[in-house]
Amino acid sequence: MAKRQSARRNLENSLRRDGYNRVAGLDEVGRGCLAGPVCAAAVVLNPKAKLLGLRDSKLLSPKDRERLYIEIVNSSDWSVSEVSAAEIDRLNIHQASLLAMRQAITALQLTPDYVIVDGFRVSDLPCPHRAIVGGDRKCASIAAASIVAKVTRDRLMVRLHQSDDRYGFDRHKGYPTAMHLDALEACGYSELHRRSFRPRKLFDKTARSK
Repeated sequence: MAKRQSARRNLENSLRRDGYNRVAGLDEVGRGCLAGPVCAAAVVLNPKAKLLGLRDSKLLSPKDRERLYIEIVNSSDWSVSEVSAAEIDRLNIHQASLLAMRQAITALQLTPDYVIVDGFRVSDLPCPHRAIVGGDRKCASIAAASIVAKVTRDRLMVRLHQSDDRYGFDRHKGYPTAMHLDALEACGYSELHRRSFRPRKLFDKTARSK
């Protein structure tokens, strides 16, 4: 099996050569979940810090994610923002994701000179930015942001499981797995669930019961 390539700093280095010294990567996690918040992270990597095996969080084992998370937060300027399930229902998931990403950028210690974002543009950022399709696999700072967001949110979902263990949040982290859907059928929605989206399985069950 071919070794998965690490994300590179080519774009960040090019932007620094153009005078943008503080380049932030920005990514979010949790858009496709049925429960819990959507989280966004912003990371300005230290150009001198070597982060071996840095890549999209989805391509890493939990052990490697935890290792890189510790290395990133100990060597970088970073921040995380979360938007709750209730706010997701009020705004819709896309607008909630944009809000989380804007908040993550403004929470950095210093405003970055430039932001590179995974996937899509984010309006009302306080600095120029560029959207990179597949950026979490291509750009080191976006990959770092994906790791910080993923580890932060996973840890939160484990804590939420400890307060309500009916749904198995510690295992699926709020995503619509078979286990989660079965628990929803048995227990219904909790205050941690997003009510603006219901899986087809639950729609079908409701329709059959009428």
